[in-house]
Amino acid sequence: MYLWLKALHIIAVISWMAGMLYLPRLFVYHAASKPGSEQSETFKVMERRLLKFIMTPAMIVTWLVGIVLILQGKWLAASWLHVKLLLVLVMTILQGMMTQWVQAFAHDRNLHTGKFYRIVNEIPTVLMIVIVLLVAVKPF
Repeated sequence: MYLWLKALHIIAVISWMAGMLYLPRLFVYHAASKPGSEQSETFKVMERRLLKFIMTPAMIVTWLVGIVLILQGKWLAASWLHVKLLLVLVMTILQGMMTQWVQAFAHDRNLHTGKFYRIVNEIPTVLMIVIVLLVAVKPF
């Protein structure tokens, strides 16, 4: 059962990361569109659906199955896991921030530039690289 749960966890992480990488890119283009325009309204729908139907469910499954894997695998004492969990918490907080930005765009109240969102777009990539290295190499 452990390997099936591990596979489910990996699938959930991939789905979550797809959204974490795509949503800021949508923000870049949305920030450049005129509020109230047809293009802006299309971005609002895309952002809301991505967050509601892909990112949030994938994040929840990632956390729930991840916790089960930690307990079943008896990984709780592993130092690398503590760092990984901290980074996954940062990723979760970042999604919370993205949720707020989706709401701001939904009400035509975006406060950030496309350049800001381009920078934000790099954060999940860096977190993902470090998390994968921690899990694959288990350096400490």
